[in-house]
Amino acid sequence: MNLKTKHILIIGGSGLLGRALTDLLVEHGDHVTILSRNPDHVSFPTGVQVAKWDGRTTTGWESLVEVMDVVVNLAGHRISGNHLGEIVFKRWTSKEKTLILSSRVDTGHAIVQAIQNAKHKPEVLLQASAVGYYGPRGNEELDEDAPSGNDFISDVCRQWEASTEKVVEWGIRRVVMRIGLVFTAHEGFLPVMTLPFRLFVGGKMGDGEQYLSWIHIKDTVMSMRFLMDHGAGGIYNLSAPSPVTNAQFSKLAGRFLHRPNYLPLPEFVLKLIMGEKATLALHGQRVIPRHLVEAGYSFQFPELEAALESLLQ
Repeated sequence: MNLKTKHILIIGGSGLLGRALTDLLVEHGDHVTILSRNPDHVSFPTGVQVAKWDGRTTTGWESLVEVMDVVVNLAGHRISGNHLGEIVFKRWTSKEKTLILSSRVDTGHAIVQAIQNAKHKPEVLLQASAVGYYGPRGNEELDEDAPSGNDFISDVCRQWEASTEKVVEWGIRRVVMRIGLVFTAHEGFLPVMTLPFRLFVGGKMGDGEQYLSWIHIKDTVMSMRFLMDHGAGGIYNLSAPSPVTNAQFSKLAGRFLHRPNYLPLPEFVLKLIMGEKATLALHGQRVIPRHLVEAGYSFQFPELEAALESLLQ
């Protein structure tokens, strides 16, 4: 694939996706600048420029937009939590919900302001969102034309996406990436989901019929780089073309970890521990990446079995 070198600004670049995307872009020879609230806490490859920002305004970085071909917005307070303890036990209080939403909307508005004031505007804006946009939908297949849901995460995603909508008026190709559960070996959801199996208490969650719209970390960042050069603006589901149920995931996880898969975690236990946030585990979406496939992207890990083999072994 012949992708030209670019100057790329990643906002929220010190998180899981930002670090993985930076590594890939540096391998391609791209020039990367990172905006991070905590730049001293993360190491980046040689040659990557890092700038600190307050997470809300354009102060100190607005001029950077002038030399960028692409802006990638990955910023936002993590919905699930930053580590195992937070993912399982930290609840969605009113304060936490406000932070989840404001961290995304404020960033979007700052990006719009910076681009509006720039004499040389970027060609492309990649705007992160999530498959949670669609809400709990059972086994209904959902492509990019499906309507949004009506729960908390759906509302966050709608406002998140809308926060940068205005840049289209200035001729910028805006790509909204509705990202599925990103699977990596050591961070994010996969280690949390496989921990019960490692402790010999693995099994499905709830009735196990909820769908997981997952994507391997390599396909996540490779599809982002692909979309910088390919496809039109609009909505792209960044998820593997073969979503699975929680029960199917549990069966494969037990097999690869050589652990039993016989202790289901009842719905009421998850709700007792996690409160409203238990919906992340108990509800799901069966999302199909129709636009990404039509644009010509070829998945390295289209099936969960191969993805888990690469990450768990």
